[in-house]
This record gives sequence, C-alpha cells and structure tokens, in this order.
Amino acid sequence: MAATAGGYADILRAPHALRLLVGTLVGRLPNGTGPIAIMVFTRAEGGSYSLAGALAGVYGLANAIGQPVLGRAVDLYGQPRVQLPAAVVSALGMALLVLTGTEPLPLTYAAVAVAGLFTPPLEGGLRALWPSVLGREDRVHRAYAMDAVAQEVMFTVGPLLVTLLVAVWSPSAALLVINALGVLGALSVVVSEPSRTWRSAPRDAHWLGALRSPGLLALLGSFFFVGLALGSITVAAYAYAEDHGSESVYGWLMAALGLGALIGGGLYGARQWAGAPERRLRVLVALLALGYLPLVLTPGVVPMTALAAVSGVFLAPAIACAFIVVDRHAPRGTVTEAFSWLVTTFGVGAAAGTAVAGPAVELAGTAASFAVAGAAGFAALLVLLATRRALAVPLRTAQPDDDVVATSENDRNGAVEPGFSTGHQA
Repeated sequence: MAATAGGYADILRAPHALRLLVGTLVGRLPNGTGPIAIMVFTRAEGGSYSLAGALAGVYGLANAIGQPVLGRAVDLYGQPRVQLPAAVVSALGMALLVLTGTEPLPLTYAAVAVAGLFTPPLEGGLRALWPSVLGREDRVHRAYAMDAVAQEVMFTVGPLLVTLLVAVWSPSAALLVINALGVLGALSVVVSEPSRTWRSAPRDAHWLGALRSPGLLALLGSFFFVGLALGSITVAAYAYAEDHGSESVYGWLMAALGLGALIGGGLYGARQWAGAPERRLRVLVALLALGYLPLVLTPGVVPMTALAAVSGVFLAPAIACAFIVVDRHAPRGTVTEAFSWLVTTFGVGAAAGTAVAGPAVELAGTAASFAVAGAAGFAALLVLLATRRALAVPLRTAQPDDDVVATSENDRNGAVEPGFSTGHQA
C-alpha cells in the first residue's frame, strides 16, 4: 500500500490536481446525499414513507436525465458556462423544497425535479480534465483509480454528514448546507485554470452524441447490471440487519463493502497494467460477480461482514477500468457526455436493483435478494462477453504521428503520450 500512497501523492502534487479532486467531491455532495436528505426532510415535515420514497425517486430520475444532457452542454460550451449555473439552479430547487415543505405537492415535486435535473456533471468533467492536468497515460489511469476510491469515501462520509447536520441543526438546515457546499465545490472547480481553458475536441454533428459508439453502448449495458447488483445489495443488507434484530448491522455491512472497495481501488492503482483495458474489464467484472455469490449464504454477522468486504474489493477497480474504456470509445468531442452516461446508467441500474430486491425479500427471503446481486453481476459479465467485437476496437484512437497530440490546447508541454486520447484529440 506504500507504493499506492506514493503514486497517489505524485498525482496530487501535480498543479491543480488536489483542488480539482476536492472541489469535485464537495460539489457532488448534494448528488451523493440527495435521496437520504430528501427522505429525512420529508419525514420531518410529516410526510409518509411512500411520499419520501417517491420524492427521492423523482430526484434520482431527474438526475439520470440531466447528467448526459448537461454533459453534452459541457462538451459544446465549456465547463464554467454549464457547471456553475447548473449547481446554482439545483441548489435553488432544494431551497424551494425547504421553503414550501410538502405542500402543495405539485410544487414539491417540481422543486425536487429541478434539483435533480440541474445537478452539474462534475464527475464526468473531472475525468475529462485529468489528461490535461496529469499528461502521462499511466498517471491518468492511476487518477481514475484514485477517483473511484474517492467516490467511495464521499458516499460513506456524505450520509454521515447529513446525519450530523440533522442532529445538530435540522433536516432543513442539512438540505441547505449540503447544497451550499455543492455550489462552493463547483465554483472551486470552474474558476481553476484547467477548467477555464479546457475545450472539447471538435465533434461531428449527430443527435445521438456519445451514444453512437457501439463500444460505449456495450459498456453502458454492462454497467447497468453492475449498478443493479449494488442497488440490490443495499436492500438485501437492510433485510439482513432486520433478520438479526439490529439496524446497526446494516451500517457495518455497508461500511465493510466500502472498505473492500477502498482496498481494491488502492491496490489496483498501485501498479501499471499491461494489455487492453477492455480485456482487463471482463476479468474484473467476472471477479466482482464471483464476490457477490457467497453473500447468499447469509451466515452470522461477523462472517457476513467479512464477506461484504470481500464482495467490494473488485468494485472500485472495475469502475476505474471502465473510465479508461469510456475514454477510449467516446466519439470525438463527447468525452464529458460519455462519462455522464456511465454515471446515469449506473444510477438507473442501482434504482432498478432496489426495486427488484424488495419483492425478492418479500417473496423468498433475504438470501434471494442477495442472489439478485450475484445474478446481476453475471449478467454484466455476459454483456461484456457478448459484445467483445464492439469493444475490441475503440471508435477513436490517436495515431503516433497524429500532430493533434502535440497541439492539444491544454497539453502545453507535449506531455500526453502518443495514442492516449484526451478531450482534445481524435
């Protein structure tokens, strides 16, 4: 792990890198905590669990729609013109929710929809910036792994922050503070030099945008099922905790899952990987699926916690590898949109997983809901195997003699390796 820490420290010492990573994580707090913050606020206002779930669902659906749309806008108009205004409008939507409460319902739903729809695509934007900030391909790939690990930290710390704000202040204050922090995070990113000067490569006009890439479509199909697996585990873990008479068990299981992802992401980022990332992704998704299978055994709390940690080990590496594949297969000039589609597909899959796992618990018990995760993991692998031809050759690759590599607007030192694509390359 020392080599991992040293590699990540090398990345964070690069100009602007730490600021961009922290700014993006803070800017994404509203997205990572939105559903739980909305549910807590709705219950505090006297709303039912059904209403709380419906509002959280509307937020998630609006977010899924908005991410690729705003990602395309970023590719067309640049980051500052889209990211910061979107963050402000999203925060105003949440402020409207706090102001109106749960009555009248149409206005409540509209406020939540606006907040979700205008959530800025900071996650995709950061991955589009890494090549211009870090230059060398190996450093960018390590940054993708670090990014995946950081996301796990954010999704662990975010709900804890909401809980703390609710305990110290109120559910309304939690919503307002989280979204104010989100605006500040977006502001920190867009005023940085890499964000201000980044420009997407010229793109061919096409209404499908990034979705015209067969390889990207194959990846999205696979990661829908990866998201479904993770979403089903959140429901199955809660059912397991109820079976064992303590809600705290749920926290232990999810913390173990996150710890496993942190360890796996750290080890994955510690070395350089040879060979095509598409082939490596198939291996990682296969191992991820295998890791979910033992959860069906539902043993005692201690061994179950250990199994949860093991099941998370290959999650961050699979996500980090998927980032590389996205960059290789995104059509020219669509890199932010392509990354945003991955975020959206994963989120929709997770929502589907929660919807499927609930009935599985009621019909066949907790073990069946964990079986949903295992089945979804293998479905993700089958998609990758069935689409090997589409994933074999990236849609766009820069040739070693392609002078666009040397003249990239943000590659002032000519540091980008030949054959490595950025947002400015074909």
